[in-house]
Amino acid sequence: MTHTLAAPCSHHEDIKKSRFLAHAAPVAGVDEAMRFFAAHSVPDATHNCWAYRIGQEYRFNDDGEPGGTAGRPILQAIEGQGMDRVAVLVVRWFGGVKLGAGGLVRAYGGCAANCLRLGERVEIVDLATVSCACGYAELPLVKSRLAQAGAAVVHEEFGADGVTLRFTAPRGAIGELESTLANITRGRSAWEVLA
Repeated sequence: MTHTLAAPCSHHEDIKKSRFLAHAAPVAGVDEAMRFFAAHSVPDATHNCWAYRIGQEYRFNDDGEPGGTAGRPILQAIEGQGMDRVAVLVVRWFGGVKLGAGGLVRAYGGCAANCLRLGERVEIVDLATVSCACGYAELPLVKSRLAQAGAAVVHEEFGADGVTLRFTAPRGAIGELESTLANITRGRSAWEVLA
């Protein structure tokens, strides 16, 4: 079971005179993650290190820290918490005491993990996009059944013969919804799973 954050969250720690501030947020795509990093980076901080995971896409940045001591531990914190569709930025203000490679890994990874632990989580539900058609008389009942199944109508197209709906629904509910709509429309639902 994979989770994402319900809302952005933050956490700070002081480690051997260096200050670490982590910001984490749910993101739907790479562009959104990059905008999040740009909005929360602190230009006068010593380092702004980050990582994101969105499905199979991931990326991390050490921002001047020794290779593999900042961005990768942040990514490992995301993966270790079973998170997806998440971006994490850890800002560091150097306090004069060098932490060494192991200390940096623990500091960046630990601060990111603690931030993610504090955030409220929501389960990521795999959604399918479906197109179906129905007559005008059947539309209220069709919409009612879609809502009961957790579906959300994203587009309606009205024509001479009826309405074509495009909606998203939990993938696990698709089979039962198809049967229900076939019964309501007496087999004329023109059902197609788009994605």
